Amino acid sequence: MARYRGPRLRIVRRLGDLPGLTRKSPRRAYPPGQHGQARKKKSEYAVRLEEKQKLRMNYGLSEKQLRRYVQKARRVTGSTGQVLLQLLEMRLDNTVFRLGMAPTIPGARQLVNHGHVTVNGRVVSIPSYQCKPGDVIGVRNRDGSRKLVEANLQYPGLANLPSHLEFDKNTLVGKVNGVVQREWVALQVNELLVVEYYSRLV
Repeated sequence: MARYRGPRLRIVRRLGDLPGLTRKSPRRAYPPGQHGQARKKKSEYAVRLEEKQKLRMNYGLSEKQLRRYVQKARRVTGSTGQVLLQLLEMRLDNTVFRLGMAPTIPGARQLVNHGHVTVNGRVVSIPSYQCKPGDVIGVRNRDGSRKLVEANLQYPGLANLPSHLEFDKNTLVGKVNGVVQREWVALQVNELLVVEYYSRLV
């Protein structure tokens, strides 16, 4: 299934706050659709599906991509849920978003796709690139790229910079100092339910 390109507020109304998807807040507090206001008890499957969809929509992944990340997280020692979140948080598009260089993750993906971002001095146009501790993330040395990032920095998506990142606003250079810790993940999600959801499928 391809990446979702429809109205983002509809997804936010359905799944709750997704800080990486949009900065707007919905006017209505109930889910969209004819039966949005009619509360009904969710099955265990529905609860797990909703947590999985939160993760998928917030990071802008296809179903196939998320399944691959789950398989990769399973092969690593440690808690599968936490490793999964670390893999997603260390993607280049998400790192650019967390540095404040873009207002949302889709905005950061576009910034990367259009060749405005460099990693260790080289232009990287792959949003799924896995950032590693020690990577230096900067802006391409072009006026258009710098103006774009400077405009985005005035209204960053999230106010707080995570502890594993540092950023110099004067030189527009950021550095990855380590791997993200669980408490710095902005998305409110129960990653164990996501792993349980995929345990029957993967």
